[in-house]
Amino acid sequence: MTEKLIINRIGHRGDGVVETPDGLVFVPYALPGETVEVEPVPGHPDRRHLLHIEASSPDRIAPLCPHFGVCGGCAAQHWSEAQYRAWKRDLVIEALSQAGINAPVGELIDAHGEGRRRVVLHARRGAHDVLKVGFATLRAHEIVAIDQCPILAPALSGAITAAWSIAEALKDARKPLDVKITATDSGLDVDVRGSGPLNARRTTQLAAIAERHRLARLTRHGELVIQRVAPTITIGRATAALPPAAFLQATAEGEAALARLVDDATAKAKVIADLFCGVGPFALRLAERARITAADSDAGAVAALAKAAGTTGGLKPIDAQARDLFRRPFTAKELSQFDAVVFDPPRQGAQAQAVELAASKVPIVVAVSCNAATFARDARILIDGGYRLTQVTPVDQFRYSAHVELVGFFHK
Repeated sequence: MTEKLIINRIGHRGDGVVETPDGLVFVPYALPGETVEVEPVPGHPDRRHLLHIEASSPDRIAPLCPHFGVCGGCAAQHWSEAQYRAWKRDLVIEALSQAGINAPVGELIDAHGEGRRRVVLHARRGAHDVLKVGFATLRAHEIVAIDQCPILAPALSGAITAAWSIAEALKDARKPLDVKITATDSGLDVDVRGSGPLNARRTTQLAAIAERHRLARLTRHGELVIQRVAPTITIGRATAALPPAAFLQATAEGEAALARLVDDATAKAKVIADLFCGVGPFALRLAERARITAADSDAGAVAALAKAAGTTGGLKPIDAQARDLFRRPFTAKELSQFDAVVFDPPRQGAQAQAVELAASKVPIVVAVSCNAATFARDARILIDGGYRLTQVTPVDQFRYSAHVELVGFFHK
């Protein structure tokens, strides 16, 4: 049974939202003001499939990818830039408002740059046992086979064909695969998940694929299969050798934009803590002028940071520590030695660390986040502890998606 709806607004996940007497209804790929024909989504009474646009919005534009609307990777390629940017900034404002926070929110910084430098491609068997390599459809497990993705950086050229080759080599295992590929200065770094243990024949096949596609490194669940050259990235004046499946910001420009904001906020600090430091995108830059204590639960990332610091001239000392900041956050007493603290946690935020920061006397705290809701929760803790949130800057390195990065400056 089909129905006609008029879209009221865009929701926080990028869907068109219709306000009905029975509650909200969500229509992916529809825009505000549009009249659309839809049909129900079985098992989801608040969702509809978009069938036809009867009256389109003047803000609708042609998407740049032929897979848009089928592939679930992008939510907003069909929306004009001005409206899209305003929506992304509003996501941050709304999250702060829901936490009772009134703070100035700057204009959205476009940090897409050359595009995404990391990607996870999924390999699954579909109908008639046909292998597909690509991305999942919207909120479903079906895979859309792709041969291109225009939001990827040129440095990921060859990533999709390499993933197809890996999936073909492992298809007899009949297991769902996830192929994580990162562009590094020395080539593609690939980690395969889900293959099960590799026998000698499959290991030889994967090594041959790595040679043929000139991969820097190929690992399985972080275990080395072959390394042709160490995957490295440049951070400030340092060169960091990445551990397998290392986390990086989605785009190189995104990392640089966040680092500039962190540097500006801590410009006068001489002793800085970088918590949830990863491989050191902030620590290695800040160490050009300040003493750094850097901590993260990922021991491999911390070791990479320490090695990069030790082989780079002209840096102030960096004390790199492997430490679980969820279970063992820096206490208020430990924090007393720092002029500034930077923390950049995963999506779940840093509630335990925020509680200790709120009880501390650190004059400057800089919070970096990829989740506006958990940022707002942690910010509320800091504000209740006597901090003032003086500026929030949204950073868009996840173009066309509902994800937004943000940086907040707090002063005691």
